[in-house]
Amino acid sequence: MTQISTTSRNDGFSIELINDPVPEGATSSSSKAVARIRIGSFTETFLMDLSFWSIDEYRRSWESALEEIEGSENATSCLIASITDPAVSNFISCWPIYRDGDVIHIQSPLIILDELDEPFDPREPWRYVEPHRQVDEDGNRISEWVTTASAIRQFRESAWGL
Repeated sequence: MTQISTTSRNDGFSIELINDPVPEGATSSSSKAVARIRIGSFTETFLMDLSFWSIDEYRRSWESALEEIEGSENATSCLIASITDPAVSNFISCWPIYRDGDVIHIQSPLIILDELDEPFDPREPWRYVEPHRQVDEDGNRISEWVTTASAIRQFRESAWGL
């Protein structure tokens, strides 16, 4: 996916499964599901690898990540978009979330596993998210979408798109 530097502000948030696992005849090690994240007017679909986590494990992880961001007015969290076995993987695809009061900033970089100081713990992926910044080391603006804590709370109180 090519990223274009973007900043979007609009209340509204959701992350949900939109397509059940892959077609007939696929093995569980090659299964994928399609999910969607919506942040204000921005929407992106993505593939969730199901070789390491089930759909229910993704949902539990998302719930934990959103609880973490709601737990403090200055919090960092992370929604896992796709994960394979961290013991043999190079990276984890995710949506880091940064809360500053009622403002929620969401980005979409990778967690590079060989750059970590400790083994990756998928139960607490936010521990590996770098501090919030809006410009990368080369001076380029980082793609970021903005919503509110109340939009996150409203989503958590909904039926999770079921």
